[in-house]
Amino acid sequence: MPEPLSDDLLAGFTPPVPYTVEAVAEAPRAPGVHVVLDGGTVIYVGRTGNLRNRLRQHLTGNRESSVLHEQVGQILDKQGPVASAHDIADWLGRREIRWQETDNPEGTKEALVLALKPRFNRQVPHPRG
Repeated sequence: MPEPLSDDLLAGFTPPVPYTVEAVAEAPRAPGVHVVLDGGTVIYVGRTGNLRNRLRQHLTGNRESSVLHEQVGQILDKQGPVASAHDIADWLGRREIRWQETDNPEGTKEALVLALKPRFNRQVPHPRG
């Protein structure tokens, strides 16, 4: 059972919306952090200098342009033929996205990855100490 901890950590984020090109068009062109949710569980945390462009890139880009796109593709590849960009966008479209504008996307992402350990974040930052 996921911890309700994520609710507190995501308090400053937008409400969840379907991860579609239409929803992404509402995102600001500002620095921030975004999370992808699957059934309410955070599966990916990303940071960017331009939320709208990066969120669109995950959906419409290719495996070289997005770690999230690549990792979703690897999962789908195991289920049959090599997943196309359309297959990956379709899978992501059945998930939800939330975002938060912040002047410190790096620190915000690091804190969320450490606390939530999302399955699609390849490199978990090391705690400072």
